[in-house]
Amino acid sequence: MTRVSKLRVGMIGYSFMGAAHSQAWRTVGHFFDIPVAVELAVLCGREEAALTRAATRMGWADTSADWRAVVGREDVDIIDICTPNSSHAEISIAALEAGKHVLCEKPLATTLVQAEAMADAASAARRQGTRSMVGFNYRRVPAIALLCKIIGEGRLGRLRHVRAVYLQDWASDPEVPLSWRMEASQAGSGALGDLGSHLIDLVAYLTGSRLQSVSASTSTFITQRRVAGSDALGDVTVDDAAVFLGHLSDGVTATFETSRVALGRKNSLRLEINGSLASAAFDLERLNELQLYEGNGSQERGFTTILVTEPDHPYLSAWWPPGHGLGYEHTFTHQAYEFLSAIVQERDPEPSFADGRYVQDALDAVARSAESSAGWVDLPAELIAARSEVS
Repeated sequence: MTRVSKLRVGMIGYSFMGAAHSQAWRTVGHFFDIPVAVELAVLCGREEAALTRAATRMGWADTSADWRAVVGREDVDIIDICTPNSSHAEISIAALEAGKHVLCEKPLATTLVQAEAMADAASAARRQGTRSMVGFNYRRVPAIALLCKIIGEGRLGRLRHVRAVYLQDWASDPEVPLSWRMEASQAGSGALGDLGSHLIDLVAYLTGSRLQSVSASTSTFITQRRVAGSDALGDVTVDDAAVFLGHLSDGVTATFETSRVALGRKNSLRLEINGSLASAAFDLERLNELQLYEGNGSQERGFTTILVTEPDHPYLSAWWPPGHGLGYEHTFTHQAYEFLSAIVQERDPEPSFADGRYVQDALDAVARSAESSAGWVDLPAELIAARSEVS
């Protein structure tokens, strides 16, 4: 176990994800027993005035407009990447080569080539004791972590079906201006990568199975949007929605659906897993609850609602008395706790960059299936076999 007494964080990016990560770094040591202090050393961004305001508001000691300078600082131990997807690879690889631990927001990259390079860099850095993790924060919802435990204990029996749906509606209005999330050069894909990456990761996490093949369709309903700050129109070069079928290893069948134009759905991530003995269901909009049906032959028994707030449920012993629910922001605190614990204990955190590379391969297969109308597209066999590998 490492003997360091302090881990100093340099965070690149300060918008929505930056605020969530900042909250996590500030609070993790107040609620979880970690043997190191966390210092919010430096916040990095491009716009000086906005950066200074963000650093003051979120508790960062210093600011920088140059991410390379942050990576090179001797008083930074962890690089936390909250930038648009297109910059993940360059920053991550540079940070790992500089001996910095790296937490990178999902999806890992915009292309499979980038993801492969990042996984290779993480593997090389690991041999020098440098850790890396992808920020799939929904693994840290207590109800989802409890569901993973229930499945691991065999209570659902042999898994048969998985349904994974992630719907939002923020892009439904044609007047929403063009942003980096709508440009393939910066985002890689639309709802597919933004939301579908979470689903692909969660299904692998919960079932222990990976996608073997996919058959997909994507749609872009609003093909042009106003460029922010002008009357000019720009092309939307990513999908608004994606649906795909998947064959998982171990014989599990899965369906996936994502959309950013599903009116009325603000942040609705829903999962249902059916096994030979029981079924379970989860909805992020009711994130303190887990639905469980355990078949016993009775025609009068339905799903039971488990209120996931007990101290013996995952992460809950650090928080409030039973019945006092947690929120979205707590998932990032749990993520920070897991990452810091792995660094201190000198073990590999999950999900690893290798796991992120698998997700990127699945996204690539979905995109190829949708673009070519090729029907079923297979994922590389070595990625399926390596589902327990870490970067």
